[in-house]
Amino acid sequence: MVVRRDSAVGEHGPGGGRKTAKVAKAAPEGAAGNPPARTPAATTAKRAAVTKAAATRNAVTVKRAAAKKKAAPEKPAAKSAEAVEKAPAKKAAKAAAKPFGAESRTALVRRARRIDRELAEVYPYAHPELDFENPFQLIVATVLSAQTTDLRVNQTTPALFARYPTPEDLAAANPEEVEEILRPTGFFRAKTKSVIGLSKALVERFAGEVPGTVEDLVTLPGVGRKTAFVVMGNAFGRPGITVDTHFQRLVRRWQWTDETDPEKIEAAVGALFPKSDWTMLSHHVIFHGRRMCHARKPACGACPIAPLCPAYGEGETDPEKARKLLKYEKGGLPGQRLKPPQAYLDAGGIPAPPLGAG
Repeated sequence: MVVRRDSAVGEHGPGGGRKTAKVAKAAPEGAAGNPPARTPAATTAKRAAVTKAAATRNAVTVKRAAAKKKAAPEKPAAKSAEAVEKAPAKKAAKAAAKPFGAESRTALVRRARRIDRELAEVYPYAHPELDFENPFQLIVATVLSAQTTDLRVNQTTPALFARYPTPEDLAAANPEEVEEILRPTGFFRAKTKSVIGLSKALVERFAGEVPGTVEDLVTLPGVGRKTAFVVMGNAFGRPGITVDTHFQRLVRRWQWTDETDPEKIEAAVGALFPKSDWTMLSHHVIFHGRRMCHARKPACGACPIAPLCPAYGEGETDPEKARKLLKYEKGGLPGQRLKPPQAYLDAGGIPAPPLGAG
């Protein structure tokens, strides 16, 4: 009997018939899922294409960078040695032109206190210019002084206090009669309402006595912080800064502060002086503002603090013309205590450099 071993070898032998069958049935080259084998020529062509694309991208990037650089403004050239050498001199000249601009805190405190000392010599009699005999009269007079002069208030209050000497009397007053007395002060209806309301509050809440704290004073009708500090400093001897229109104008001209809110001005200026100086400082500044450093045309040429003032030159600088601008409501002229302007100015007629600057 003849035995056929080819099938057995294909089924079970090494490499077996099944494997042979599978190889025979494999999908032809190039069919889906069976990419053709890559030849060396194809690989070289693909690498060349990639290199060419990269070169193109680089060329575009370089072109864009060149265009951007061309559109950008040119940077200034480095400073020459001559410009560098002149820089300190230019900086010094600029500082000399505005000596108070870069003033240190220490220099500001020194200058502010020097101004106060000078004003104390010029106005040794500085005081509240409202006439009063007790705290009640002072608080009423201060309320009436709004939008008018102290002189006008002093001409009006004698008749008012003669008729209504106490808070109880004024609280019970006929408003029409009070209005007639207060008419010369202006805004007499509003002021009548304030002083009668003020008197009623004193009677009802403080047993007819003027309170001695700012917190209580500002709760009274017509009383703000300015009025409260006038009363505290002059009726009770407790230090306070009175920030009226004159005070605000002068401390800003002197560059003590650039604040505009009265409370912030009060805090900023108060930090420059000992608390014990606050009340008299207020009198000195207000006296000077009323008599010499006017809002529209200050008398710079007659000012004793000209070399300490950053605003020197805003007003009349000629000494003779400046003296004609001086105004005095009460207390007379400062006389010999007002030093001639030449004593404060250098030969060129310009304020001398501030003391302690820097």
